[in-house]
Amino acid sequence: MKKYRLFDETELGKAGLLNRIVMAPMTRCRAIDNIPNNLMAQYYQQRSSAGLIITEGTSPSPNGLGYARIPGIFTKEQVVGWEKVTAATKESGGKIFVQLMHCGRIGHQLNMPQKSVILAPSAVKAAGQMWTDAEQMQDFPVPKEMTDEEIITTKEEYIAAAINAMEAGFDGVELHGANGYLLEQFLSPVSNIRNDNYGGSIENRCRFVLEVAAVVAQTIGKEKTGIRLSPYGVASDMPHYPEMDATYDYLSKQLNALGIAYIHLVDHSAMGAPAVPGSIKKLIRSNFTNSIILCGGFDKETAEAAIESGLANLIAFGRPFINNPDLVRRFANNWELSKDLKMDLFYSADEKGYTDYPIHKVSTIVL
Repeated sequence: MKKYRLFDETELGKAGLLNRIVMAPMTRCRAIDNIPNNLMAQYYQQRSSAGLIITEGTSPSPNGLGYARIPGIFTKEQVVGWEKVTAATKESGGKIFVQLMHCGRIGHQLNMPQKSVILAPSAVKAAGQMWTDAEQMQDFPVPKEMTDEEIITTKEEYIAAAINAMEAGFDGVELHGANGYLLEQFLSPVSNIRNDNYGGSIENRCRFVLEVAAVVAQTIGKEKTGIRLSPYGVASDMPHYPEMDATYDYLSKQLNALGIAYIHLVDHSAMGAPAVPGSIKKLIRSNFTNSIILCGGFDKETAEAAIESGLANLIAFGRPFINNPDLVRRFANNWELSKDLKMDLFYSADEKGYTDYPIHKVSTIVL
């Protein structure tokens, strides 16, 4: 019987992982008042057979919350809530990174605290709408262009959030530089039309992302720092632009120079988004010497092939982990995956469609 490298122990930075399977970050909107809770701890513990869990997007700042019921990590209450999550995950032998996600212009004031501000590199409104619990679907607003002072403050918020993550017991931090949120908003000349040191040239548009990555790595250790990127992604109104390959070529080389633990590349083409060229994945792989995590539409066989080819060190699975909390054991034992995926409950507020998916019931277990 073939031995799959997917199930081999490995290291990410200095974190020892039980396998090369990653649970991808997925917004689930169960953090009432933006505070992690016991229900979330149960959810992550159920899935802790993954070599690594990356949490749902977690805001480093009141200004970054954006969506209804997403967690933050900028108050003491939030840190205490996350301590429950990390303790539950580690009790089962898992490792867990928190994903720091500042939504930037992808937000609505109805989902955010009073006195918070919807910030972005430029005052460019995103097309589309967002759910609010108070008034249901609402258009995205025009964001406020960040001042020099607000750029400095936002970097300080990332530093504070990374420190809080260590206090809460996380093994590391993933910076969300994908899917149209604040960091990617700086990368794109469509959402970033600044004419200062943070806009215009590729080097300037990458500056904020690289500065955030550098200060977080300096604060908690480069071996505990990763970043998620989505070249050719179109989520959250991020159109393609001619300099895209050159942007990610430069960015990945600079991230390599920082020596951070990993780059996490997401490809949403399996969900109907435009295909991500294999050439950009190979380019980033050639530029970046530490770990690459690939995410998007993998099954066990294609995941193994990506690892064997050297294109990836680890593979992240998103939706399969929702209705298969024991996904790793199902893969290892060739058990059928559940097809009962309650998409209408992805972003609801309780246990339904969240912690009530059953594990596979058999008597003989390989892993």
